[in-house]
Amino acid sequence: MSVHDELDQALRRLEATMKAASLWRMEQPEPEAFDSQQPFCVDTMALPQWLRFVFIARLDDLVARRGPMPARCEVAPALDAYLAQAGVRASDRLLLRQAMEEVDRLVTEN
Repeated sequence: MSVHDELDQALRRLEATMKAASLWRMEQPEPEAFDSQQPFCVDTMALPQWLRFVFIARLDDLVARRGPMPARCEVAPALDAYLAQAGVRASDRLLLRQAMEEVDRLVTEN
């Protein structure tokens, strides 16, 4: 199995985990929100919005075109901090952290 196939599976697990934790259902941000220059678009989107509409969408595109992996991916610490601050249940936080760490690992190690 190629790294792109593995990444696709990991992204689907992340998506399913976000859905199970009720972090997937949200409105798409306004077009100007995507123009943010801040990491994770923190000034224009909640982190789950950024994950869904920016991060996962970009990696889905990368997988579809079998593009080169980014040099680094370290989203898990930011997600963990967000989830703790948002008061997400510990069990959901653990599952989300594991799913995100897998995505980070696949991108960074390949």
